[in-house]
Amino acid sequence: MKIDNLTIDIFPDRQAMGGQAAADVSAAIRELLGRKAAIGMIFAAAPSQNEFLSALTADSSIPWNRINAFHMDEYIGLSPDAPQGFGNFLKERLFDRVPFKEVFYIPKETDDPRSACDAYARLLAGKGVDIVCMGIGENGHIAFNDPHVADFNDPLPVKVVDLDPQCRAQQVHDGCFATLADVPAQAFTLTIPVLMSAPYTFCIVPALTKAEAVRNTLYAPVCEKYPSTILRRKAHARLYLDTDSASLLNNHTI
Repeated sequence: MKIDNLTIDIFPDRQAMGGQAAADVSAAIRELLGRKAAIGMIFAAAPSQNEFLSALTADSSIPWNRINAFHMDEYIGLSPDAPQGFGNFLKERLFDRVPFKEVFYIPKETDDPRSACDAYARLLAGKGVDIVCMGIGENGHIAFNDPHVADFNDPLPVKVVDLDPQCRAQQVHDGCFATLADVPAQAFTLTIPVLMSAPYTFCIVPALTKAEAVRNTLYAPVCEKYPSTILRRKAHARLYLDTDSASLLNNHTI
């Protein structure tokens, strides 16, 4: 199925979804490395990515030592060893499991957030962005570009944002935090133009809690009120769903 530029694949379960997404990402990696010495990849950190990350790290055909790795967002104010930290999430499930060329972490603690944003932006610009592996939030955010801060023409590559209540509540729904009060109120995020700048975009979105966001992604007007709708304007973008996340789509089929 295709809507505008976005290709949509629906799978019977999360394992099948994650496995196919990983196979497609692996193919894109090898295609890019056929003409480049090294590539840059940006990853999302969320339970929705678990099956995909597990399948990807099991792929022995990927030359990880030619890949520079980034992540797309990070809470501000968590302790460096907090398991909810997105860098720590990816360290456990991806970054420490395969031998990347380099891994670049967004700092969780800094006295100068603006300088931290600028430093990470310079790394992204210097190493390049070729593949983005991402999800969609319950409120339609991509990375931490919630509707109230999303900007399709954002002049900043990386910025500090205040998280909206639905975004913070999702972190409790996902089991990452016990209560809403535990969820940080601010975060670093890569902005939408950076995320959309990669030649290839792979968006993995399972679960019934994402069904409304998926429906909006595909059928709502393309605008910042629904940040993920920007995917419909992106060449070489692919959306992977399970039957739960696709349950509100018109005539969805596996």
